[in-house]
Amino acid sequence: MQSIRRILVVIEPDAETDQAESLAIRRACLLANDTGASLHLLVCDKNSSHTELLTTLKHDLLAEDFNVTAQQDWHESVHQTIIKVQQAEGSNLVIKQHIPDSPLKKALLTPDDWKLLRYCPCPVLLVKTDRPWKGSAVLAAVDVGNPDGEHCALHHTIVQYGYALARLTGIDLHVITAHPSPLLSAADPVYPLSTEVEAQYREQCQAFQAEFNVDDSHLHIAQGPADVLIPHTAHHLKAAVTVIGTVGRTGISGALIGNTAEVVLDSLESDVLVLKSEETLKHLKEALANG
Repeated sequence: MQSIRRILVVIEPDAETDQAESLAIRRACLLANDTGASLHLLVCDKNSSHTELLTTLKHDLLAEDFNVTAQQDWHESVHQTIIKVQQAEGSNLVIKQHIPDSPLKKALLTPDDWKLLRYCPCPVLLVKTDRPWKGSAVLAAVDVGNPDGEHCALHHTIVQYGYALARLTGIDLHVITAHPSPLLSAADPVYPLSTEVEAQYREQCQAFQAEFNVDDSHLHIAQGPADVLIPHTAHHLKAAVTVIGTVGRTGISGALIGNTAEVVLDSLESDVLVLKSEETLKHLKEALANG
């Protein structure tokens, strides 16, 4: 978290103005106080002017000793505008209020927040709840069933960010990883039993458990689909924020399948911090550089 030096805060004045502003800015101020990061406020709108709003917000934050700048901009779409400004400002984190689309709209169009998660080349915090972070649990979701180098590095980053947030909230970090059901009946010795699969997953978790002091009571290994188990566990823990990774899938497969971060976004009752692997970030930055 200390690598976050500049935070881009997306302001959405047309969406329940007071609440949307307060939640995104509240999280940004909490993180800025912890990291010393500066804030950049952004309204994405090509039609109406929001100069008065931005001036007021900037004035209030400057009065609280935050280093803050602000602008209104537009580049074809909301997610493209956010990414353009994120690149220009060198922001290390984007914070945005998440407002769920209707099921019908999601069926017809890829939600803007999904596009932001796929294409933004830095961590994205989507704010969903006014639940205070202080004194609340933090849940980090990893998929240790993919033990290759890229996934292992992403798992480490997810737990590392979760650990930093847990220190900020004052509550111990919880980690969840879901594993699939055994392929065939346990009567067939060729295929592993559920207990054997769980043991393999626990072994994969030992390294980050030792590094970040995650004891077995805070490690949740469950059988079933991740998009069901992650929201269920976050609800049970009353987590204020869930940290999850995404492969940033694009194209036809992304439109049809999505990924876990996108699927659980509306069902989670917590804020969601979404991280990408270094390899994914590299590809996204190269694509942006090439226009």
